[in-house]
Amino acid sequence: MSAAPKISAPQPWAEQPATSRVNPWLIAAVVSLAAFMEVLDTSIANVALPYMAGGLAASVDDASWVLTSYLVANAIVLPISGWLSMRFGRKRYYVASVVLFTASSFLCGMAPSLGMLIVFRVLQGAAGGGLQPVSQAILKDTFAAEQLGTAFAVYGMVVVLAPAIGPTVGGWITDHYQWRWIFYMNVPVGVLSLLLVSRVIEDPAHLVRQSRNVRRTLGIDYLALIWAALDLSPAPPA
Repeated sequence: MSAAPKISAPQPWAEQPATSRVNPWLIAAVVSLAAFMEVLDTSIANVALPYMAGGLAASVDDASWVLTSYLVANAIVLPISGWLSMRFGRKRYYVASVVLFTASSFLCGMAPSLGMLIVFRVLQGAAGGGLQPVSQAILKDTFAAEQLGTAFAVYGMVVVLAPAIGPTVGGWITDHYQWRWIFYMNVPVGVLSLLLVSRVIEDPAHLVRQSRNVRRTLGIDYLALIWAALDLSPAPPA
């Protein structure tokens, strides 16, 4: 008598087939737009620091916190973006990140003082921290295996291009307009990204099921998160 075949238990994190109701390249363009906006802001403000310092009555050394605060907040949120996606739903978290990034960009442009600008940059960096990893997760669930290489290559080109052109774009805007428009320019792009994301992005069925299970069982080590934030935070200038 032959032994009964073994039936392996389903793996909740197993690779799922790519499914989508819309053209996958349209989805790739939508998520690349948000990622481009987020990565561009890592370098676009570099050349405008002297103008920010002069306009806000601060030193250039103090104004450098406009860059540091964004990068630190970005780095803190990045490792927990997966947990946030599973806890609140990937599309919901992605939409919330785009909304907060756009709103904080507008507030950065309106900032009346350097301290307020740094606070708004922290919000902007925290919102942008989840855009890149979630964008890549969306691409993974959208494209078939044989197309993933091409999709990630196109996405990678966008992500590499953004910081490369950031100083040039920032310098041109500062020379022809004002440094505040470096942040204002994110608003129409963010609104467009929000409209497109709400229409073309959907959570796949397997992710919805996993999120429901995770909400009941998954916790977070708040103490470890606090220590990570403290470890990533630079010392204040002397």
